[in-house]
Amino acid sequence: MFLSPKQVKHFSLGSGPRSLKSIEGVHELRDRPAGLVRINASSWGAGRLLPIVLEFMRSYPDVRVDLTCEGRIVDIIAEGYDAGLRLESMVPQDMIAVPLGIPETLILIAAPTYLEARSTPKTPGDLLSHECIRARLPSGVIMDWEMGRAGEYAQPKVSGKLVVGSTELAAKAAANGVGIAYTDAREAAPFLERGDVLQIMEDWTPSLGSEALYYPATRLPSAAFKAFVGFVRAKRVKD
Repeated sequence: MFLSPKQVKHFSLGSGPRSLKSIEGVHELRDRPAGLVRINASSWGAGRLLPIVLEFMRSYPDVRVDLTCEGRIVDIIAEGYDAGLRLESMVPQDMIAVPLGIPETLILIAAPTYLEARSTPKTPGDLLSHECIRARLPSGVIMDWEMGRAGEYAQPKVSGKLVVGSTELAAKAAANGVGIAYTDAREAAPFLERGDVLQIMEDWTPSLGSEALYYPATRLPSAAFKAFVGFVRAKRVKD
């Protein structure tokens, strides 16, 4: 049977409101971002980014997110990631950076009972005579206690009988009076609020700056990743 061009169009696309709705539905699905977004982050950075990721996934239900935590800084292009997340000061210069606007701060804490039994340290050098709870980073390296104030820099070679697998565990140990911990301010917050620990040497532990999402300027991003970056930027402006 021979069909004219008009008849072919009629049988292929149909006619009427139902056919138009079907066509509109196809366009809607095609325009909605979908796929996988892969991000490599530090454990601290992942904790800051997770609430944004969850909110993004509620807005874009067809997008999947793989949020990997690593202690080392990886080559995100070579290892197939769409983006990395590290302190803004650590972002490679050839990358586009989108700061989250969430400052990171390491602080020194100790339980009141520990400080009552020992003198309260005032300088980095004073820490050398104290029981210091050290944290092992995800890379396997024990974290250095780097600190500074007004142009001064110090990295005391602290020691102690306890080494734990994260700064969060160090904070918990400090709350139990074991010694002094150098930990993330957010991880220490619940213990500070309850009075389980006190912050010491505050002038030596300023903010480290903001975490930043970063990605290569030379690679064509997927629709899903473009939507994610736009979402992070908008979230940053609103907050």
